[in-house]
Amino acid sequence: MPSLRSLASPLRMATLALLWGSGFLWIKLALNHGLSPAHITITRCALGTAVLLVLAGRAKQRLPRSRRIWGHLVVAALFCNAIPFALFAIGEQTVDSGIAGVLNATTPLWALLIGFLLGTDRGLHPLRLTGLFLGFAGVLLIFAPWHQEGLASWGALALLAAAASYAIAFAYMARHLTTQGAPLAVSAAQLLTATAWSTLALPTGGSFGEADATALIAVTILGIFATGITFYLNYRMIADEGPTSAATVGYLLPVVSVALGALVLDEKIGLRVIAGMAVVLTGVALSRKKPTPQTPTPPATLTPTPATHP
Repeated sequence: MPSLRSLASPLRMATLALLWGSGFLWIKLALNHGLSPAHITITRCALGTAVLLVLAGRAKQRLPRSRRIWGHLVVAALFCNAIPFALFAIGEQTVDSGIAGVLNATTPLWALLIGFLLGTDRGLHPLRLTGLFLGFAGVLLIFAPWHQEGLASWGALALLAAAASYAIAFAYMARHLTTQGAPLAVSAAQLLTATAWSTLALPTGGSFGEADATALIAVTILGIFATGITFYLNYRMIADEGPTSAATVGYLLPVVSVALGALVLDEKIGLRVIAGMAVVLTGVALSRKKPTPQTPTPPATLTPTPATHP
């Protein structure tokens, strides 16, 4: 019988995937019940900020004081939070929540493509290149633009742009922010900055008066659990188990979003969409592969140094 300790990691991963993957459902519910993309974005950022400020305070972590760090946070918050949060809400006005989750999974593909174009990722070997083409072929299969009833729309382009924005943000954050201490406080500062960015879109948001109780509950869950708590759980998983385990959760998000969309919102899942999702995830998996370096065979005339580790 498995011990509680052995179950802790899969339970944490399942919880994170469920909370994170459910975000697309809460966005759809908030939209369907009267909230605008601008209202959803700013409320999500503000509630997530509040959660992280509380958690940072409990961990005795203080907000950054360096102007240089805040300058980097302004950029990171724009591309990692304000822009993609708004684009996902805009996209889900015309695209199902399950599909939004699948398109979110293309972020590593965009990261690989951007890194190659900028010259920061030279490791585009045949396996990763195959994954890149497979991933975007899966997107085409999902939207089937060659069919009149295909899902291709401006909303779909907004969702793909959101995933690309994440990729830009992750590259920037890896270069300028991941070495900073107090990760909870830095995350809180980033969402606080994203809240400020989001206020710029409020004039386009209309009135809160059209929203009903379902919309308010949905956006509250989105902000507290699917934003603030997931930031914390992701941070804990990276700290305890490393970035590889944390990245694995990304493969579960489309499955969660598609399942919740079908169960709660009665969104239709055709065989083409399921096949497209499988192709996208296969492409993402291949794109993350790195070649195994081959250990050169030492010359016969030399005595190899004994290994100091197993």
